[in-house]
Amino acid sequence: MLVITQNEVKELLTMQDCIGIMEEVLADLATGQAVQSLRSVVPVRGGNLMGLMPAYLKREEKVGAKIITVFPDNHAKRLPSHQGFVSLFNAGTGGLEAIVDGRQITAIRTAAVSAVATKLLAREAAATLAVIGTGEQARSHIEAMLLVRPIRRITIWGPNPAHAAQLKLETEQRYGEAGIIVEATPTAEQAVAEADIICTVTASTTPVVQGEWIRAGAHVNAVGACRAKDRELDSELVRRAELYVDRRESAVNEAGDYLIPLAEGVITEAHIRGELGELLTGSRQGRGSEQAITLFKALGLASEDLAAAGFILKEAIRLHKGTQIDF
Repeated sequence: MLVITQNEVKELLTMQDCIGIMEEVLADLATGQAVQSLRSVVPVRGGNLMGLMPAYLKREEKVGAKIITVFPDNHAKRLPSHQGFVSLFNAGTGGLEAIVDGRQITAIRTAAVSAVATKLLAREAAATLAVIGTGEQARSHIEAMLLVRPIRRITIWGPNPAHAAQLKLETEQRYGEAGIIVEATPTAEQAVAEADIICTVTASTTPVVQGEWIRAGAHVNAVGACRAKDRELDSELVRRAELYVDRRESAVNEAGDYLIPLAEGVITEAHIRGELGELLTGSRQGRGSEQAITLFKALGLASEDLAAAGFILKEAIRLHKGTQIDF
């Protein structure tokens, strides 16, 4: 068995590679080449949770699961909110082949899936990006969005102004040579007012972005809320938007951004227009018009984690990385 650490995951899985991997596995999910079960969640005191996410990738002959804890208040303790690992088994023999750090896979593949959604749904000329949130996912989403659209301006908002200022500084240092303008705004409304692409990547359980703030033609990636009672967007935004998801089964069980407006009667079950995999395979159509607001609600899928881990394992073997353990 090979053990692959967080630093090795960073080295072996680039954002550009991960975007391509996510396109492949989401298409496989839509065609039945990837199979997964709805994640099971164990509540932990203080509003935290541990999740088990199993899947089977037929083409890669891999089966496995991600086990991860989600502790949203960890940011205040300077600890990551998501921690865990991905296990990989050989689907032919049942043998355990690898344990791969799950935190870094989550950081990279989550933003990579948002990049896939942005490629499929955002307007081609989208040039202004708003990032709502200032943590690890904010950083990875900035990297991912720059790979799929010609971003010239980035606005940042978070509940802690110091964290927003720090992210602004880091972003300027990393991408300054590209001539991208970066601004930390006093309010979320100011951040999204002129945005073509909006990524909400917060730990908030109540809306941080309102529909009346969003201009026509924008695309929204809603990433942060992952439980049925939590949401980052108000009902008006969801009502106005053309809604797409990573997986219907996940959305109708876990997505508060969808379930709460549904319970309020603001939308119907028909509001979900399709899955990303259906867009990739051509069985569903994307953006209805240049003026439409498109919304991708992400929950994160086991098949995505396994696909990323499978790629990392191949690279680790090729480059002689990881630690071999006689388990």
